[in-house]
Amino acid sequence: MTFEPGARTAWHTHPLGQTLIVTAGVGRAQRWGGPIEEIRPGDVVWFPPGEKHWHGAAPTTAMTHIAIQEKLDGRAVDWLEHVTAEQYEGRSAGR
Repeated sequence: MTFEPGARTAWHTHPLGQTLIVTAGVGRAQRWGGPIEEIRPGDVVWFPPGEKHWHGAAPTTAMTHIAIQEKLDGRAVDWLEHVTAEQYEGRSAGR
């Protein structure tokens, strides 16, 4: 999946976790209550089952990743609230 500059997912969780493999560009990822992490090609990011998080592109650079997650009872993701501009810019700790 490719995210254009500034694009990102909403906050979400995965019942069996998720692995991201960054293949191009520069991105961002954040776990609920944690700092924003910069992610680059070759990075592998693991989100444990049920961990609230978001991921997407950096503000001025697109990012492409492979996302791997499995379904539990037919469900692979639970979408939550949108990531605010303040959260994306790191002005809020995601709480």
